[in-house]
Amino acid sequence: MDTEFDELVSDFSRFYILTILYEGPAHGYKIMSYFKKRVGKEISPSLVYPFLQKLEEKGLLKYTIKLVGRKKRKIFQLTKKGIDLCRTLFKRFAKLISITIEPSLDACASCGCIIFEGGHFETINGEETVFCSGRGTCHRISNVFWL
Repeated sequence: MDTEFDELVSDFSRFYILTILYEGPAHGYKIMSYFKKRVGKEISPSLVYPFLQKLEEKGLLKYTIKLVGRKKRKIFQLTKKGIDLCRTLFKRFAKLISITIEPSLDACASCGCIIFEGGHFETINGEETVFCSGRGTCHRISNVFWL
């Protein structure tokens, strides 16, 4: 990925707009509504629409005009190139998050899986030991992730 794309997605708001579009087509108001609902803050149309225009100019986004209620709306959708960009960014972000949270995670003493929350703690030979919810017969569950 080149520097131009790095600058294009230089802040969290733009990154989050991309995550909303990655989930599926959306018009501008829907993007702003989802942003507020999930992040808890308003996002300005003066940030959203120029960013959408830049994405379109780069071939990362396309739109169609659809009637939504009584209004005609531009429904924005990522192109294949846009989806590929998102996947690359998500992998980078996942690595960053992994580096950030990994030191605070525990590994199951039985199977070695990484426990994000919960787990079963036992004191064995005076040392606190953690096990995933499988307690020795580990199964993939929602709060366990194998690295």
